[in-house]
Amino acid sequence: MTDPIVQLSQATKQFIDGKDRHCVLDQVDFSLHAGQSVALTGASGSGKSTLLNVIAGFESLSSGVLAINGESVEQWKDPQWSLFRHRKLGVVFQQFNLLTPLNVRQNISFPLSLNNQKWSEWCDHLVKKLEIDGLLDRHVASLSGGQQQRVAIARSLAHKPALLLADEPTGNLDQQAGLEVMRLLTEISSEGETSVVLVTHSSECADFMDTRYHLSNGQLHD
Repeated sequence: MTDPIVQLSQATKQFIDGKDRHCVLDQVDFSLHAGQSVALTGASGSGKSTLLNVIAGFESLSSGVLAINGESVEQWKDPQWSLFRHRKLGVVFQQFNLLTPLNVRQNISFPLSLNNQKWSEWCDHLVKKLEIDGLLDRHVASLSGGQQQRVAIARSLAHKPALLLADEPTGNLDQQAGLEVMRLLTEISSEGETSVVLVTHSSECADFMDTRYHLSNGQLHD
């Protein structure tokens, strides 16, 4: 079997607040293989987003090991992290984080430009599947929340990343729109052979993933 895309071993993350020490991840073991999709559930403040941030390299572990494709990232510097994020990683945020001065096509093309890639047939497929092909020349600030979330998903998958991290991607949508977005995200990720780690409060959204873990008291539970 090939190395996991992501492997955390005895991963611990602590935050210090004055004299208090908060342990949000407590010796967590976690692995994600190619083609796998995982949902992380848990109460607010349980460390779900922290776990995503650690995988993406936005936060470092207090102790333990994070390996990407079998390689420990302990010695990675900014260039290695940037290369990983540009080529292998897609991220969908709850707040969309679109580039508001740009139109839809320019937002989706942004990760392509970081990899010296051009708009492709895959991009045409994405925007058609997400039903935003008629919005490419619209500025994103003029779109509804549901439309902006679809643009964010297209942007995150335009470069066919090996790994997608989705942090409450339906949190700002009503239930029906959220479930439709999850269906599309799951279908397109599968088509692009992208592994997914999803943070969600929604049991319905978690059901779209192959595996579900619950995070509480710093521990992952099946």
